[in-house]
Amino acid sequence: MAEIDFLIVGAGSAGSVLADRLSASGKHRVLVLEAGCSDNRFFVHMPLGYGKLFYNKAVNWAYETDPDPGLGGNRDYWPRGKILGGSSSINAMVWIRGHRADYDEWAAVGGADWGWDSALAAYRAIEDNQAGADAWRGQGGPLFISANQQGLHPLVRNYLDACGAAGLPETPDFNGLQQEGAGIYQMTIKGGRRNSAARAFLRPALRRPNLELRLHSHVTRVLFEVNRAVGVEVARGGLREVIRAREVILAGGAINSPQLLQLSGIGPGADLAALGLPVLVDNPQVGGNLNDHQGLNYTYRMKVPTYNDILRPWWGKLAVGLQYLLTGRGVLSKSINHAGGFFRTSPDLARPNMQLYMQAFSTLIPKAGERPLLTPDPFSGLSIGLSNCRPTSRGWLKVRSDDPFAPPQIVGNAYSTDHDVAEMLAAVKFIRKIAAQGPMAKVIAEELRPGPEVTSDADLITDFRLRSGTVYHPSCTCRMGDVVDNRLAVKGVQGLRVCDASAFPNLIAGNTNAPSILMGWKGAEIILADQMG
Repeated sequence: MAEIDFLIVGAGSAGSVLADRLSASGKHRVLVLEAGCSDNRFFVHMPLGYGKLFYNKAVNWAYETDPDPGLGGNRDYWPRGKILGGSSSINAMVWIRGHRADYDEWAAVGGADWGWDSALAAYRAIEDNQAGADAWRGQGGPLFISANQQGLHPLVRNYLDACGAAGLPETPDFNGLQQEGAGIYQMTIKGGRRNSAARAFLRPALRRPNLELRLHSHVTRVLFEVNRAVGVEVARGGLREVIRAREVILAGGAINSPQLLQLSGIGPGADLAALGLPVLVDNPQVGGNLNDHQGLNYTYRMKVPTYNDILRPWWGKLAVGLQYLLTGRGVLSKSINHAGGFFRTSPDLARPNMQLYMQAFSTLIPKAGERPLLTPDPFSGLSIGLSNCRPTSRGWLKVRSDDPFAPPQIVGNAYSTDHDVAEMLAAVKFIRKIAAQGPMAKVIAEELRPGPEVTSDADLITDFRLRSGTVYHPSCTCRMGDVVDNRLAVKGVQGLRVCDASAFPNLIAGNTNAPSILMGWKGAEIILADQMG
């Protein structure tokens, strides 16, 4: 390949979009370096197969946090995609943009380019929404979004009716006029297969001669001449090489991007110097402001069959497996989360602060080496989960040594503010309110977790501390305004940008795959505009 114009580190949600958009004109040479492997794996493409990927280090960075007092002293497990498509190849495929007010907050930091009107226009250009185009949805874009209206479990109707009886009416589109309400989740699933960012954006773009992808290429540091990034050092196949480029763009996500900045001398100066690392830019915000959603499930034994009854026995596995292989349909062609919702824990709040997840099966009994989505509990079970949308707790991450292959120290600080504890306490009580409504109460045999004996506020708090964990949305560790400017350029150096969830000005209220893809889309616009200017 001729001289590289744009070198992208990471082929995940944002990186795949960047590769597509930056190479589209044919004028620029683009190289994408991905530390992980190809996504040509059966359980990647089968939507419910992601349980098999949950602990698989062949496709997953499999991070762990430090013991967290907010989680009862437990370590939290943070899977992140180490594969073509990044975490969009191992996630639950829920497509949520977030609340428009989230982007008003982005605009307050980054200007109108990052505000709601600009974000909405970009989302409508990105999407090929099965539900059709309207004032909010797009059609004809590169990313097919399933409306997910067919083949849902019958208990979805019970759940939606119970939410309505509890005061949370049904909403037809969480990405439309109103986020608040209960409803069906749209999915990044196409033709019964996961529609990852790699499938939608990167693979079609790789037909272009000016775009190259290298897998199993672990970037160990960014190289500088004075204060300008001129390329990267890459470990591949036991060898190290230097690759030069006019511009380097980090798209490794909320863990890998700040880790690489720190390894390259950009971060908390005293900490880097203590590890023998160079200090090019002393910025304590690199790896700081770690923001994540925390969640847990309330689980019930049911009086009626759930997916447990289909997926647990061998004959059920055989039946759904044949159905999927022959038709691309059935339970294996969907996510764990068929329905969900957004609600406020207080009517005084201007927008929802909690997210719901309805799952027509349960996985209380663990299975070694995987998340047991394909081998659920041996009884009819159902789970209603939730996560906080706007936590005020903040964590951080730092490299532990100068070893680029060592995982960083991750401190989550979950539930470290009274605000977050009070919100979650109110939220778990609302789950019980939903379950107590007639449409759900008539089909529930008993509450299994936490159990009917857990009633006092103190016991409910103890329970959710012990059972909560990440819902896999870490963000803001290279936050816009602190680490990068509104052009995504790293402060204090030239020729280096960060374009992924780590650059979010705040954590979006909802699943983070959509805004990560948006970050790649908008980031490419900005990068190309700067190239022209």
